[in-house]
Amino acid sequence: MMKNIYIILSLALLFQSCDNFDEDININPNLPSQASGTQLIANAELYLPGLSSSPKGEFLAQYLAETQYVGTSLYPQESTSFYTYYQGPLENLQTVLNNRENLSSVGGPVDNQVAVAKILRAYFYWNITDRWGDVPYTEALMGSANFTPAYDTQESIYLDLFEELKEATSMMVSGSINNDIVYDGNMENWRMLANTIRLFMALRLSEVDPDLAQTEFTAALSDGVILDNANNLMYHHLPEANNQNYWYGQVVNQNREWWALTEKLVAQMLPVDDPRLQVYGNPARANDEFVGLKFGEEESIGTEEYSLLGSDIYAQDAPVYLVTSAQVYFAIAEAATRGWVAESAEENYNMAIEQSFLQWTGSSEGIDSFLSQPEVAFDAANAIESIANQRWVHLYMHGYEAWSEWRRTGFPIGFESPNGAEIPLRLSYPSNESFNNSDNYEEAVSRQFNGEDLIYGKVWWDQ
Repeated sequence: MMKNIYIILSLALLFQSCDNFDEDININPNLPSQASGTQLIANAELYLPGLSSSPKGEFLAQYLAETQYVGTSLYPQESTSFYTYYQGPLENLQTVLNNRENLSSVGGPVDNQVAVAKILRAYFYWNITDRWGDVPYTEALMGSANFTPAYDTQESIYLDLFEELKEATSMMVSGSINNDIVYDGNMENWRMLANTIRLFMALRLSEVDPDLAQTEFTAALSDGVILDNANNLMYHHLPEANNQNYWYGQVVNQNREWWALTEKLVAQMLPVDDPRLQVYGNPARANDEFVGLKFGEEESIGTEEYSLLGSDIYAQDAPVYLVTSAQVYFAIAEAATRGWVAESAEENYNMAIEQSFLQWTGSSEGIDSFLSQPEVAFDAANAIESIANQRWVHLYMHGYEAWSEWRRTGFPIGFESPNGAEIPLRLSYPSNESFNNSDNYEEAVSRQFNGEDLIYGKVWWDQ
């Protein structure tokens, strides 16, 4: 049944996707008769793995190094488009929200359809604003009513997303929804996800507004969050061409052995015999050992001498992990360290690593001896760094999230600066925004970055 849903949605996505705004001008987003509410939601869910499956994200977190054609990992000043998110999942979800009165309860309680649409919309917007900074929000997705939306401040977007997520959980009723390829319509999982997103958003504000951060964090935790891997937000790929993992298409279909584990990642994991390393990468073919490639290296590169991307990572049906219980336990450990919650930082830190073991290897065997090693054991005197280092290891292949956490905490330390280029602090806006939406683009760039749309400008919460 789920496989059939994937096939139908993939075909729908193929025929209704677009490459630019011009092709959408004559499409009326206010006619949901072309697809049901749950079909639009499911179509939006198809975009979830794209939030993680990206070489650029892995380079920003320095998980992977380029074995050939070294370029993107050198951090060039370049623009990155966010149009796909607006034209695809956000447009679908906004259509559901704009047409609540026309939704059919055949797909499940209308309130639940709207709640899920709100949660997914918030999750996409959170990812977008964390990467670019201020972005179109209030005036976005209005179709022909407004082709040049203003850019909302990141602060105002965060505040509104907190409220949207709370409203989503408060409106839920009994009953499941159809066509849900993430949680199979289970509203309790959606409720926990909404609260967990709030929890992570709150933690992101730890440096810019610690009082608000604590208030929102403790409220979200009290409302119930993801505490078990069974409830993780993950995207399940299928062992077939139409629904396969992005990395399978790259490594297997296109024979691109372009990525090796970085020297830093291997150096973090190999000395402590971390069992996740055997999942993250393959031993180098030249010597059957785990060997990392220095990030940004341009001369001593190759595919035989270094540990390439792990077979389990690029399997055709390999899942994509987006919101996980291990992240939650790391967040609670940090909150305890900051005095926000009356929890044990060490116990939650240890639980986070155990959940990470279970997620990546399917077993917690050897966890006690692993945690007892001085390099891994919780260091109360340097608690934030301890937590951040292991969170970075856990977030492998979700580079954008790991990058955001590095920007917030400053840990881990010791990343490479290829040719003197530091890790970027944001993504630059799409290059054609300066033409398509010039006044609002220029106002946003001036307001945030003194008129320069560079990758080293700081977003609001990173000030």
